[in-house]
Amino acid sequence: MAEAATGLDLGAAAALLAAGVVAVPIFRKVGLGSVLGYLAAGLAIGPFGLGLFQEPETILHVAEFGVVIFLFIIGLEMRPKRLWGLRKDIFDLGATQVMACGLLMTLAAMAVGVPAPVAFVGAMGFVLSSTAVIMQMLEERGEIAGASGQRAVSILLLEDLAIVPLLAVVAVLATLTGVVDESAPPLWQTIAFAVAAVAGVLAAGRWAVNPVFRLLARYGGREVMTAAALLVVVGAAWAMALGGLSMAMGAFLAGVLLSESTFRHQLEADVEPFRAILLGLFFLSVGMSLDVSVVIDQWRIVLGGVLGFMVVKAVGIYAVARLFRSSHHEAIERAALFAQGGEFAFVLYGAAVAAGLFSPVVAAMLTAIVILSMALTPLTTLLLGRLLPKESVSVEDAEGVDFAKDLRGQVLIIGFGRFAQVVSQPLLARDVDVSIIENDVEMIQAASQFGFKVYYGDGTQLHTLRASGADEAELVLVCVDKPEAADRIVELVKHEFPTTRIMARAFDRGHSMRLIQAGVDYQIRETFESALKFGERALVELGLDEREAADTIGDVRRRDDARLDLQLTGGLAAGRQLMRGNLPTPQPAPYIKPKREGRLLNEDEAGPPAPDIRSEPAEA
Repeated sequence: MAEAATGLDLGAAAALLAAGVVAVPIFRKVGLGSVLGYLAAGLAIGPFGLGLFQEPETILHVAEFGVVIFLFIIGLEMRPKRLWGLRKDIFDLGATQVMACGLLMTLAAMAVGVPAPVAFVGAMGFVLSSTAVIMQMLEERGEIAGASGQRAVSILLLEDLAIVPLLAVVAVLATLTGVVDESAPPLWQTIAFAVAAVAGVLAAGRWAVNPVFRLLARYGGREVMTAAALLVVVGAAWAMALGGLSMAMGAFLAGVLLSESTFRHQLEADVEPFRAILLGLFFLSVGMSLDVSVVIDQWRIVLGGVLGFMVVKAVGIYAVARLFRSSHHEAIERAALFAQGGEFAFVLYGAAVAAGLFSPVVAAMLTAIVILSMALTPLTTLLLGRLLPKESVSVEDAEGVDFAKDLRGQVLIIGFGRFAQVVSQPLLARDVDVSIIENDVEMIQAASQFGFKVYYGDGTQLHTLRASGADEAELVLVCVDKPEAADRIVELVKHEFPTTRIMARAFDRGHSMRLIQAGVDYQIRETFESALKFGERALVELGLDEREAADTIGDVRRRDDARLDLQLTGGLAAGRQLMRGNLPTPQPAPYIKPKREGRLLNEDEAGPPAPDIRSEPAEA
């Protein structure tokens, strides 16, 4: 059986799927999460368990594409402008965390007698947290789109970039210690290959991918589109790997470049099933890779390394988070989430063995430390969640909160704050069948006390919109507070349900312009009408007749509409002349008739007298 299972035959595939199907639900049921379930299942069927697989590296190389596809999907949600907005978190927060934690762990390892080169490489490998573990846990908790989730993604992106200079540092350390790999390319060549790979991915994503997909959409079939989507992911990852960079980084970059493509939703839908399966295989293969014999033989070193590295790294992460003004709660959560090594450590330790800095035994011990830290992360975050007070009510534990499922209302209201509560009243007064979704648990519970049935759901997610009946609703009312969320919902509804009419609440004038350009059927600024009513009443209180006040408000409304039309083509600065301001304006001096008529000083050079224009009729 073992011999047969070294290859990926049907028996091996069945064993892999069965391990995940059995272990993951059990671990999720007891609250330990899917990541730990996969790792435990991999350990059980691996060479140090039942022995069904003797070469986990074979599966690991294939399953790494799960992480690659995961980063591609994240990139599809990360538009270039949004990514540019995260630049400070990526290069400031991310770089500070990597350097601070690397320094602390290097010093800690040297303090217990580890040679400086080994201490540095071992510590820096542990600094690179597991993208797969963290992203999977954030997704399960629904925190990727939040502010803390975005900061976590930024740090992971910097860590993915850091693998390149770290590999170069390994080569330099090998040279300084007298171990030189003659076959290794020079540093300038490595940098040139990396730059060329990035440029190639950027050029393909910018000018080649969209025309190809338009052609395939016209003449190809669904299966061809799916193959093309996988080709984009695999091609970008392969190009980056050729340049010595991270495959996951290549896929992420391709996703960002395609985030504004008209085929973005189709791409996401096509690759999502492969992501889920391959990511599970990745965790299974990591569990198989744990060398139990090394853990048993060197248990003191391994246990001390796991505890020491995780504690020191957590302290460094917490300090950096507080330095960058994160809350105490967020800093602790980030420390628990990132206090583990990751898959890039395997690459770095392998390079160190090839360069002669590590012995295979040292590399095996460090690899075991990393894998055990990855397995402990779900446990530490679970323990932390029970010890720390929750900032908000959990959806699963909230009383009277139901997830949106199979809703079929004539009108779908997304978001149920103060604005939507008022909007709902005339609809309910006319017995309109209304479905309401909201992602704030406390708001849902509060609304139930006033006779509203509000379902939990995130309108920015396509599956939530489908479950909420957006495809069958006559009208979708987007009443969420955040403009970015409203833009996302409008985009999804227009793309996926083009026959559904959309009305949207706008945050400000710029948001109104974006909604109009997105093609909503109606939009209104949330404070516009109330402000006009307020101003009208102010005129009446000052003594103006109500009819005159209404006419004045009508003039303001017409000017505002005209200004908005101009701004749609000329930008926010257009139509400024239509606004009334209170800055003082210069007034011309009053005309005073002179006491005597003027006379010429030199009558000889005077021309014929000017005609009297007052007596001549004006031209039509």
